Amino acid sequence: MKENYIWAPWRSGYILGQKEKGCIFCNRIKRNTDKKDLIIYRGHGNFVILNKFPYNSGHAMVVPNRHIGSLDRMTDEEAKEFFDLIKLTVNALKLTLKPDSFNIGMNLGRGSGAGVPEHLHMHIVPRWSEDTSFMPVIGKTRVVSFDLGMIYRILKKGFDSLCPEQKSRPSRS
Repeated sequence: MKENYIWAPWRSGYILGQKEKGCIFCNRIKRNTDKKDLIIYRGHGNFVILNKFPYNSGHAMVVPNRHIGSLDRMTDEEAKEFFDLIKLTVNALKLTLKPDSFNIGMNLGRGSGAGVPEHLHMHIVPRWSEDTSFMPVIGKTRVVSFDLGMIYRILKKGFDSLCPEQKSRPSRS
């Protein structure tokens, strides 16, 4: 049986790059460099961050502030805000990048493929009909159309327009 391979050269920085000590999410939530760290939105118990090594342009994640690895460890307040932020992120992506659809999901535990199994997070990946064009299908190459800085600026404006109270908070960039 012939094996199929997914060609994802944009992830080489993640694979070959120096691994930071500690939890990548906990490290970022403690710092005050949101723009550099790609944090788009800070809630009370959760935050929204762009994936630095995206599977598609606009790939975002909703992450609890607390270092927890399972849904059952979330408080009711954290869980409500977590799912509210998923909805908000989808709405901000619809407003700004106008995707045709979304892949939304999480990998719970190392066996499921979680890259950071000890810290729960939900992936929100916008999809366009065109992203299944000949490049990924025939050419076995995915095209990430926008750089992260541009996506951050565009999506931040979307969040600010949907959440004016967030815009008035002091900047952490």
